[in-house]
Amino acid sequence: MIRIRAAELADAGHIAAIYAPYVATSAVSFETEAPSGQTMRARMKAANGHYPWLVATADDSSVLLGYAFATRFREREAYRFVVETSVYVAGDLQGKGVGRLLYEALLDTLRAQLFTQAIAAIALPNEASIALHESLGFRRAGVYREVGYKRGRWIDVGLWQASLAEPANPPVEPKPFSEVGVVREP
Repeated sequence: MIRIRAAELADAGHIAAIYAPYVATSAVSFETEAPSGQTMRARMKAANGHYPWLVATADDSSVLLGYAFATRFREREAYRFVVETSVYVAGDLQGKGVGRLLYEALLDTLRAQLFTQAIAAIALPNEASIALHESLGFRRAGVYREVGYKRGRWIDVGLWQASLAEPANPPVEPKPFSEVGVVREP
């Protein structure tokens, strides 16, 4: 059985280890150097209790199977109701449902926090990621053409968007993750 829980700063090294192969061997990430555990820890701390970082483990094991997180979509204050999302799983677990479980919990948590939209940026081509996102309610919102250069080629980035809640007028301020915690709807 897979358990989803809030990531802890002590998980940062394991998160960095899961992410490193995506940086080193693919164009999925536009980073060119794999971040260290210390760098991941700083990114997690930067969420400041507002944006969720989740991890998946096998039962009560401390071995991480994958992680998902949300970040601020853009810096301008008017964007504060929208998040950008990402999910990564250990390489041998791709396509085995871990990413889906993480993403479902992440989206349920973001809904409980009262965010209105989730945006995913997907390096193209990536049919598996597109299929996952679309199965979770994301819809294609556009493409940035040739915006990243990695592994000897220019790469397009597709944007997928999921509605999390009907935007109120005036909007309701999102709740911090530290107040809501991990939410997993049945």
